[in-house]
Amino acid sequence: MHTERSNAPDAATLAWIALLALAVLIYALGLGGQYNPSNGDELVYTHIARLTAASQHWLPLVSELDHMRNTKPPLLFWQAMVAGDWGRHWSLAALRLPSMLYTLLLAAAVAWSTRRITGSTRSACIAACLYLVFFCTYRFGRTYLTSAPETFWFGLPMFWLLWQRGNTDVDSPAVPASPGWPSHVVFGLALGLGLAYKSFALIAPTAATLWCAQLLSAPTLSWRLVLQTTLKVALSAALALGIFALWFVLDPNPAAVWQEFVIGENAGKLSNAEGYWHTALLGGGFSIWAQLLAYVQNAGLLAFVVLGWIGLGLRTRFRAADGGVRSAQRIILLTWLAVWLIVFTLPSQRSARYLIPAMPALAILLALEWQRIARGWFLLALLLCGILSGGLGRIAWAAHELGIGSSLELGLTLIAVATGLLLVLAGLVKPAWTRACSVAAGLAVFSCFGLSTAPLNGADGLYSNEVMTQLRQARIAVPNGFNGQFERFEFLLPGNRFIPYDSDERASASASAADLQRLLAGHDAVIWLQSSPQELAPPCVPACRLLGSRWEVKGRHQSGEINWSNVWYPRYWLFRREWLLANAWPARPDTAR
Repeated sequence: MHTERSNAPDAATLAWIALLALAVLIYALGLGGQYNPSNGDELVYTHIARLTAASQHWLPLVSELDHMRNTKPPLLFWQAMVAGDWGRHWSLAALRLPSMLYTLLLAAAVAWSTRRITGSTRSACIAACLYLVFFCTYRFGRTYLTSAPETFWFGLPMFWLLWQRGNTDVDSPAVPASPGWPSHVVFGLALGLGLAYKSFALIAPTAATLWCAQLLSAPTLSWRLVLQTTLKVALSAALALGIFALWFVLDPNPAAVWQEFVIGENAGKLSNAEGYWHTALLGGGFSIWAQLLAYVQNAGLLAFVVLGWIGLGLRTRFRAADGGVRSAQRIILLTWLAVWLIVFTLPSQRSARYLIPAMPALAILLALEWQRIARGWFLLALLLCGILSGGLGRIAWAAHELGIGSSLELGLTLIAVATGLLLVLAGLVKPAWTRACSVAAGLAVFSCFGLSTAPLNGADGLYSNEVMTQLRQARIAVPNGFNGQFERFEFLLPGNRFIPYDSDERASASASAADLQRLLAGHDAVIWLQSSPQELAPPCVPACRLLGSRWEVKGRHQSGEINWSNVWYPRYWLFRREWLLANAWPARPDTAR
C-alpha cells in the first residue's frame, strides 16, 4: 500500500483535490430544484414539517394525511422547522441544506479516516470522491430525507474506532486498547441522535456493528474482553434508546406515537401478506438474493467497480496487503458492511436504501484497493457514464426544442455532456487515467443532470409572479398521483389552500372533461395535467379561463409508455404541460372562501 512521504502533494494528488472540490460544487448545483433525484416520501415529510411549524409547537406532529403523521421521529421534522425558520423561509433549498451539510461532513470523515489508515492525501481524496459519486449518496444525501443525518451519527462511533485502531507507523504493529466507558457514553449519545432521526429499530445493526467490530479487530480475544465490550455496548445502546424514548415523554399523545410509529411503521415491516419465506426467496426485488446486491445497487455508476472489488476480495479473502494495524482497520470496515447486510436481510421488507449507513465503509475499502481492482471494471463504469451523459444531452436538446430554457442553458448542458464524453474517451484510451476518469465521468453525469433540469426551475417550470399575486388564499384543486405529492404546490403557488384529487391518466377524454368541469365548479382554480402530446389545450376550453401554465416532468409512466420506437423522443413521454384553470378570476383574499 502506497504511503506518501513528501509534504508537497504531487500533480496527481492536486488533481484529486480539485476533483473533490468540483464534487462539492456539483452537490450544491440546483439544491432547491423540483426534480432532484429523491424519494416520493420527501414531500410527505415536508408536509408534516410545514403543518407542525404552522402549529407553533414542537409536538405533537401535525398532518392532513391519514395514517401519515408519526411516520418518523421528531428530530427530522424539527430540523426542517428550524431550517425553514418556522415557515418564514420555506423553500426546498433551505430544507435540504442540512442534509447536504451532513453529507459533506461524512465525505470529510471518509477522507480523514482513509488518510489515517494510509497516510496518503491522494487516497483520502479518492475515498471522499467515491463516496460522493455513489448514486445513493447523490440521491438521498442532498434531499430532505433521513439518510444523511442518520448515516453521520451512526458512523461517528465507527470513525472513532478506526481512529483509535489507526497507526501511521508501519513498524509499530501494536493495536490500541478498546474504547473505554467514556467513549461508549459518547457513542450512545451519537447513536441516540441517529435513532431520533429514523427509528429505534436501528439500534440492532448499529450496536451489533460496534460490538462485532471491537471484538473482531482486537489483537487477542478473551472472555474478559467479550464481557467488557458487551457491557460497554449495552450502555451505549441503553443511552441511545433512552434518547429516542424522550419522544414518548415529550409528546402529549404518546399512545398515538406507539400505535402509528411503533406498531404501524416498524412492526408492520416484519410481516408480509404473501408469507415471509415466499418473499424472502421469490420476492423479486424484495428477496434476500436482491438484497445481497444492495451495495452494488447503491453504488450506481460505480456498480461495476464494486463488483470488481467483491471479486478481488473473494480471491484474496479480503486480506490486507501489509498486515498489522491496517488489518484491524480493514476488519472494522468489512464488519461494518457485513453486519448491516445481514441484519437487513431479516425483515420481510428489504431495500438497498436501508444499507446506506454502511456506504462510508465501502468508499474507504474501494480506495484502499484502488490500484488492485482490475481495469476492466472501470472500463464498464466509463461506458455506463458515457451512455447516461449522452442520454441526458438528448433530453436537454429535446427540452430546448419544446421551448424550455435558453440557448445558454442548453449550451452549458452540452458542454458538460461533451466533457463527460471526453473523460470517457480519455479513460478508454489511456490506462493510467482509467480509474480517475471513471470518477470524474460520474461527476460529469451528475452535473449534466443538474444543468439539464435547471431550466425547469426557472420561468418555464414556474408560475409567474402575476399569477401568484392574484391567487392568494384561493382554494385550488391539485392532482395527487402519489402520497403527499400535492405538497409540491406549496413551493409553486404558496399562500393558497390545496385540495388534492386523484388523477386517472387512463380515463377517456369525455370522462376527463367531466371531471374537470366538476372540479372547476367546486374550487377557485384547478391544476390540470396534459394527458398526451396531442392535447394542445385543456379539455374545458373555451368554457374555462387559462390563468397560467408551466412545463412539468412526468415522474411515473404506464407500462409500455416508453418503448424502442419513442425512447429517442423524450417530448412524447417525459415533458407535459400543467395548466392552471378557473371559470373566472379567483376572488380577492378578503372574499375568498
